[in-house]
Amino acid sequence: MDRSENNNRIERKEKKGDLKHYFGFREVFGYFFRKKDPNKKSNFNLRMMHGINKISIIMFLVALIVIIVRRIM
Repeated sequence: MDRSENNNRIERKEKKGDLKHYFGFREVFGYFFRKKDPNKKSNFNLRMMHGINKISIIMFLVALIVIIVRRIM
């Protein structure tokens, strides 16, 4: 087995069992707290789409928390 195969195997093993991989909410928080791009033209439809997406993500996370709490109790 050469060095690159060994490195690939180790990387795959880390990705499968890494809790950061499963509980990484960096993308979610990045979506909510990103800065506005001053060079990008904004229109009403785009703002509404992102607003609805944010509402649906919040509703999903609240429902997920409710399901987890009900399972525990």
